[in-house]
Amino acid sequence: MTDKAEGALTKAQNLYENRVARVRELANEGKKVIGYFCAYTPVEFLTALDLVPYRIQGGVGKPLKQVDQYLETIVCPYVRSCFDLALGGEYDFLSGMVIPHTCDAMHRLHDIWKYHLNPPYTYCITVPHMTHEASFEYFRKELELFQQSLESFVGRPISKEKLAEAIELHNRSRALLRELYELRKPAPPLLSGTESIQVLVAGMTIPVQEFNELLEGVIAEVRSRSPGSDSRPRLIVVGSEIDDVAMVRLAEDSGASVVMDDLCTGSRAFWKDVDTTKDALTALAERYLGGITCPCTFRPGKLDQRFSYLDDYIRDWNVQGVLFYTIRFCDTYQLDGPELQEHLEIMELPVLHLEDDYIKPPLGQWKTRIEAFLETIEARAQE
Repeated sequence: MTDKAEGALTKAQNLYENRVARVRELANEGKKVIGYFCAYTPVEFLTALDLVPYRIQGGVGKPLKQVDQYLETIVCPYVRSCFDLALGGEYDFLSGMVIPHTCDAMHRLHDIWKYHLNPPYTYCITVPHMTHEASFEYFRKELELFQQSLESFVGRPISKEKLAEAIELHNRSRALLRELYELRKPAPPLLSGTESIQVLVAGMTIPVQEFNELLEGVIAEVRSRSPGSDSRPRLIVVGSEIDDVAMVRLAEDSGASVVMDDLCTGSRAFWKDVDTTKDALTALAERYLGGITCPCTFRPGKLDQRFSYLDDYIRDWNVQGVLFYTIRFCDTYQLDGPELQEHLEIMELPVLHLEDDYIKPPLGQWKTRIEAFLETIEARAQE
């Protein structure tokens, strides 16, 4: 194992702890850094123009200081946290902001960010909430407008070659992340859920070329670990935005192995590639609208059709229980929850719903509930 491989996981953990350090360096070197929200943002356009994509995160554990003057307390706590950090200058290195309209809170965040902070560039991507043929045609046109907007901001067009190169780079990231997730299949997994989140968050804070190099090192390091013998309950985390390890670390410290996820900051963001055999805009529209299984988009069909991808995760990663994580006031996930839980009950999988206010997770309450949940799984395994 090389020194590069040995230090890769530590580097990822350092990037996780110091999330703006590298992008501030790049901004000071003259690079334009574009902040973005949500897995629906097609970062390939940013990379193709030599812009640095940076996924905005909130401040778990950081008290809110100014945001109450601008956003009501019933607004998404994640949105409130992100905007509070922005008001305090945390994201003053950004040259622009891209926010998809996945929910009303996100759309209004774009408006209030633009009005009060006035960054050099902003764009709100209109994401269809259906997946009919017309939806994909509409979204392709929306991505064309987004591309034109970026080209106007930068002052040069995106060539077909540069866009194809960017797609290849991001597809490489996706392939490496799927390879990394394969290392969570053994019992016990070679990579913990806590480490997985640290690597994913690190990747949101650096250019894709650097992330690919980091992933290669992390994979080499994790592969070199000796397999153990552990019969801990194997869990999947399903939900929305998790950019902090607190909940997953708590579950693992309580005796679980978190072996898989269905999160917008996790597998949902990278599981599907962009088809390189098609026209680039068509392929990007299909990948982002059709390849991301988020409850903000209505998908008709029976439960077993809607959640078939989740069935695959549960089977292939030998999942024994589900942590369903939601952020308070997140209507899309709260509305999707009953159908998700109904489907999981049909599969005879135990489910624990954990609601978070994002700013200050109720770790003590969670610890008690998670420990009881794990006891239930262990009792079922002995029947």
